[in-house]
Amino acid sequence: MTAYSGGCQCGAVRFRATDPHNPGICHCRMCQKAFGSPFAALVEVDTENVEWTRGSPSYFQSSDKVRRGFCAQCGTPLTYTHDGGVELAICAFDDPMAVAPNHQVNHSARLAFFDGLPALPADDETAYAEYQAGLKNRQHPDHDTDRWPMED
Repeated sequence: MTAYSGGCQCGAVRFRATDPHNPGICHCRMCQKAFGSPFAALVEVDTENVEWTRGSPSYFQSSDKVRRGFCAQCGTPLTYTHDGGVELAICAFDDPMAVAPNHQVNHSARLAFFDGLPALPADDETAYAEYQAGLKNRQHPDHDTDRWPMED
């Protein structure tokens, strides 16, 4: 079984997940609000196959059947826990492409603009590259580190 690492934006919470399966996108309104996004991208992991290697999530009981884990320091959504197990946020993985979604659920709740996203014009990347070059990034890198926070 292959293990994949990941964590929150600031690095306070890190995990290792073995054998993630059934990656998908959820369009329900509760996931939209929890992620502040048009959808939540989640992958199932058996509870015994998730190890918190640094810190642990804080939780919000979003319904009588679901609790959602997040980093209390930076707010990154991390988990969706229900009676059937736990799902981890795909984009919290260091390599999200390794667990790319292969299906959608609650499609009837998807926002109408979702299907038109590929047709939207793209901004010039030059300004973005210039902005990034002058930025002191405090985001945790996409790999495990010995220490956190990273030293300035």
